[in-house]
Amino acid sequence: MEITKYINYVPIIIVALTFLFSIFYCMVKYSQTGSQLSKIIQFISKFKKSELNFRFKEIDNGMYSNPYISSLWQEFKNSLVFSESVALENNNDIQYQDVSSTVQNIQTTVDPLYFFNEETLITSRFNFKLIQTMPTILTGCGPLFTFLNIALAFGIIDFSSPENTISSMSNFILSMQMAALVSVVAVGASLIYLMIERLLYNKVCKERLNKVQEIMGALFASISSEKFLYELLREAKIGNNMSKNRSNHIPEEMKTVFDESMSSNLVPYLENLIFGLNTLNKQLKESIRINQDKSDMVDDLF
Repeated sequence: MEITKYINYVPIIIVALTFLFSIFYCMVKYSQTGSQLSKIIQFISKFKKSELNFRFKEIDNGMYSNPYISSLWQEFKNSLVFSESVALENNNDIQYQDVSSTVQNIQTTVDPLYFFNEETLITSRFNFKLIQTMPTILTGCGPLFTFLNIALAFGIIDFSSPENTISSMSNFILSMQMAALVSVVAVGASLIYLMIERLLYNKVCKERLNKVQEIMGALFASISSEKFLYELLREAKIGNNMSKNRSNHIPEEMKTVFDESMSSNLVPYLENLIFGLNTLNKQLKESIRINQDKSDMVDDLF
């Protein structure tokens, strides 16, 4: 009978141990997750939106070096739009040309909350379903051990003699008391666990997650992919129009350049050539006149 008396306390001990294990597991996992989120907040808080253009390599290396968020950062990086300018290589010379006049700085075509959310940063990092299931397990232990104790209590009753009947009834009443008590303990443990778990989650994880989302949203403003494609199309049309206008003005520009080249180079050369010919002609005429004068003088002598 003494053994039966102690067996009645086993369900309560099991419920209590389950409760303590649940609280311990919850606190450990939430603390680890909160610590990782705090490291992310501490790192990205050092950056400002206006500095991303020349400090992006720094934030990129920092995110990659953190295994907790590196895979998410890789996916998020693929959605970034470096829209202020692009580098174009022209005969080994790098030139920077604007892509869009309305899209500035580094923006993303996907909302940062799609990558940095509750599921990706918190619930997927540990067995979150187990934590959420523990209140149900604790509550379920109540009816389970209650009916088990009731079944064992009815097995204790002994009607073989009046003495045994009286003795067994006392044990029966004790077993029924334990059956009721284990349900109370299980439901109470479930309610206490729910309260502690919610408080820990909101304080340790949820608040820090909101801070991460707030900082990422402030650093990388969202722009729809449709809008960015529209901007690219608009810039392409402007470029095509400029090219067309330039091709239409090529003959006129070539004529202008040719006229300018003629007037600046060929005309002075021709003027100098004509001046030289005139000078030579004048000298020839002077030589001929002198020779004629000499010939007349000789004729006069003879």
